[in-house]
Amino acid sequence: MAIEGLEITCHPGPGDTPVHGEYRAHVPDSDHVGRLTWKARGNARIADHTLVPPEIGGRGVAAALVEALIADAKAEGFTIEPQCSYVEAQFRRHPEWAALRAPTAS
Repeated sequence: MAIEGLEITCHPGPGDTPVHGEYRAHVPDSDHVGRLTWKARGNARIADHTLVPPEIGGRGVAAALVEALIADAKAEGFTIEPQCSYVEAQFRRHPEWAALRAPTAS
């Protein structure tokens, strides 16, 4: 369920090789912002939190944030460690993303 006019932006931390960052979902006609935060570990991004305020929840915002992360992983060549339970659930729903999953750290 796509939200018309939904804008997802990526905000990496400072530096040429950021160690953290977040994706932000801006919903039209709302001041509330959804977020998916990540930390870098080697060539992986650890997706640690997906936060969507109740005021904009239930409309596919979290799924759109994960899809933006997946698109960037494909385009930029990094893998994803789904530490966030929502991101983990999305990986289970999309077995076609298996190659983008980071190996588990031991």
